[in-house]
Amino acid sequence: QVQLKVSGGGSVQAGGSLKLSCEAGEYTYRRACMGWIRQVPGKEREGVAALFTGKPNVEIADSVKGRFTIARDNAKNTIYLEMNNLQPDDTAMYYCADWFGQCSLGPHMLDSRGPGTQVTVSA
Repeated sequence: QVQLKVSGGGSVQAGGSLKLSCEAGEYTYRRACMGWIRQVPGKEREGVAALFTGKPNVEIADSVKGRFTIARDNAKNTIYLEMNNLQPDDTAMYYCADWFGQCSLGPHMLDSRGPGTQVTVSA
């Protein structure tokens, strides 16, 4: 049984920072691709960041590149989304995602249904 536990999120003013955490079960963390998706009500889901914990490569969406970082802690089976210089357009529900296959941003990750946390950025 896949288990993902998300923490972090909240409300900040524009220019602020937040850090999201997603802890996975051992099997998922070692074998699945992991990443973050966000969605604004009424809009399509957007892949934000992706990685495979066994490799150093990461992928960050152009819309957040330079501001968001995806990181990992192998000792804790946890990935993170570090978000800096947040803007109102970043307001969304952020979901931790896990999937098998290509570990990169794209439609293959958007079917993942992991837990989410709300991020709200005020102007």
